[in-house]
Amino acid sequence: MQGLPNLILIGPMGAGKSTIGRLLAAELSREFYDSDHEIQARCGADIPWIFDVEGEAGFRDRESQMIRELTHYENVVIATGGGAVLREENRRVLRESGTVIYLLTTVDQQLRRTAKDRNRPLLQRPDKEAVLRDMFALRDPLYRATADVVIRTDRRGPRAVVNEIVRRVSRLVDPLQCKA
Repeated sequence: MQGLPNLILIGPMGAGKSTIGRLLAAELSREFYDSDHEIQARCGADIPWIFDVEGEAGFRDRESQMIRELTHYENVVIATGGGAVLREENRRVLRESGTVIYLLTTVDQQLRRTAKDRNRPLLQRPDKEAVLRDMFALRDPLYRATADVVIRTDRRGPRAVVNEIVRRVSRLVDPLQCKA
C-alpha cells in the first residue's frame, strides 16, 4: 500500500509487536525491523546478557541508538522494545519518524504470552504479575502520549490486528477513504 509512512509498533512485552510487525510488513511488502533483535544481532549477545553486563541503563543507551538508526529507513515496519518509551528522546524520535501504533493488551494476556520466556530480564522475579502491573501503570501513559493509534490485541488473532492497523492507518493518510 503506497502513501503510508513508516509504521512503528510500541507497547508492553507480550502485546504481539514482533509477530504482528512481521505480518504487517509482509502485508504491505515492506522490510521489518525489531529493535531488540537488531540490538542482539549487533552485539552478538542476548538481552539478558546485556542487562547483566551493562545494566538496564546500558541497554537503554543501545536501544536509543538503534531507534535512531532504524527510524532513518523509509517504508518500513519497526517493532520497539516495551521500554523504548521510557526516554523522552525515543518518544520524540518515534513520533517524528512515522505513524506510531500502541498495541494494548491486558496484564493477564501478558502473563500468558510471557510465561515460559526466559529472554525478558525485567520479568525474572517471583511476582511477575506485580512487575507487569507496575510497568503498565508507569508506561501506559507514555505509550498513549506517543501513539497515533491505539489497538487492542488481547483475545484477537494477529491477522485481525494487522487488518485493523491497515484500515485505521489508511484512514489517517486519507480520511475520506470509505470505512471497510
